[in-house]
Amino acid sequence: MPGALRQSYILPMTETSERTPFDWETRFRDDDTPWERRQLHPAAAHWLESSVLAPGLAVIVPGCGRAPEVVAFARAGLKVIAGDVSPTALAWQREQLDEAGVTAELVEGDMLAWRPDAPVDLVYEQTFLCAIPPRLREDYERALTGWLKPGGRLLALFMQKEERGGPPYGCALEAMHALFPAERWDWPADEDFTAWPHPSLNGKPELGGVLFRR
Repeated sequence: MPGALRQSYILPMTETSERTPFDWETRFRDDDTPWERRQLHPAAAHWLESSVLAPGLAVIVPGCGRAPEVVAFARAGLKVIAGDVSPTALAWQREQLDEAGVTAELVEGDMLAWRPDAPVDLVYEQTFLCAIPPRLREDYERALTGWLKPGGRLLALFMQKEERGGPPYGCALEAMHALFPAERWDWPADEDFTAWPHPSLNGKPELGGVLFRR
């Protein structure tokens, strides 16, 4: 299949961005990316196997970097929209999509300033929430309610860490309940979240669970 992209957008960075595109771009250009798993996240594999990520559904992957999920989801028949501030990371995604013969829509720029043409079914949240400064989290939650259709699902992987600062910033469940309030989100029971240790971050767990937009 010629061409890897359905569409590609370049958005300007806004005053909401604490880290500039240059900071993240340098990291990817220098291959200084210790947060990367370099393989499909086991939670993503589980959601694919259980048909949470099913063919024909539309999924957004914010802060995609060089995540292999972009190609994996496209190969599985999903309509993929992936965004990042790093042109190097998105160029890598284009190459992977071309090699796989699949398509995705790539968005370059500040995802908090972006909206899809139509609400989608799913958002795969692994690396965006823990990467943005906590002061921007409420902006992200508002963006998510605009991205997702009613009943749409947030596939959340909340980074657990006690150390202050970041990125990655910790996403304790108590703070996440406050960020994603019950009047806008249906939550699973806390004990139903699965802990997925991160091999590149001293085994710090990411808690995986599915939230539904009301």
